[in-house]
Amino acid sequence: MPETSDDQTPHVIPAGFELSKSRGPFTTHNGPTYRASAKGDMRSGLLVLDRHCNSMGFLHGGMASAFADGALAWAVWHETRRMSVTLKLTLSFLDIVRAGAWLEARPGIDAVHDELVHVHADLVTGSHKAARAEAVFRLLRRRPGRESGR
Repeated sequence: MPETSDDQTPHVIPAGFELSKSRGPFTTHNGPTYRASAKGDMRSGLLVLDRHCNSMGFLHGGMASAFADGALAWAVWHETRRMSVTLKLTLSFLDIVRAGAWLEARPGIDAVHDELVHVHADLVTGSHKAARAEAVFRLLRRRPGRESGR
């Protein structure tokens, strides 16, 4: 599906991904981000644009962290169907990601203990691992009379 970035350059988003529908103001401003559309698939994606990059022309560490945080939060939601907040996020950068690359977060749930969820994700471009994210999220209590959902 062809997409157009803010710089009006047409890009192709890989098959099986669609624009994230549950974007907050921060993600809307810094995205767009994408999610895998197949049932049970927790992957998230980002087409790295020039505005996501540092002055050296590769993905800014803060943008990588924000993308990883959102992808991990989506995995927690997918697993628990509950909203959560990030308590701890660690990113290990393994290599650079250049503008124009498709970056994919491939998350996994490590453990769910009461209100805490331990989760990780590999950030990859193709078969190349660019970073590893590990996080702990706290599940939020549901408010009476309000449906949980994003």
